[in-house]
Amino acid sequence: MKDEKIRQSITVYGWVQGVGFRWRARQAANALGVTGCVRNNFDGSVSMELQGTREQIDGVMLAVERGTYVKIENLRVKTVPVVEDETGFHVREDE
Repeated sequence: MKDEKIRQSITVYGWVQGVGFRWRARQAANALGVTGCVRNNFDGSVSMELQGTREQIDGVMLAVERGTYVKIENLRVKTVPVVEDETGFHVREDE
């Protein structure tokens, strides 16, 4: 179903820390109505959980990818259970 809500756990590798990645993710998620969270990892990657429709999640990823200085080299994507009644998108403290 096109409008079905899904949740994806995404780990992003590349030049993704210190370049506004988390800020862009939060801005795009809020603009597109996506809930979830984003955080930096000690290994230099960034982890996100994005919840919304496939189209909304793709929109967040495109917005982040188009950011100045961001260079995504690899993604690890896993579908995880939807979190009912989740509100908002949050930047979490580093792992």
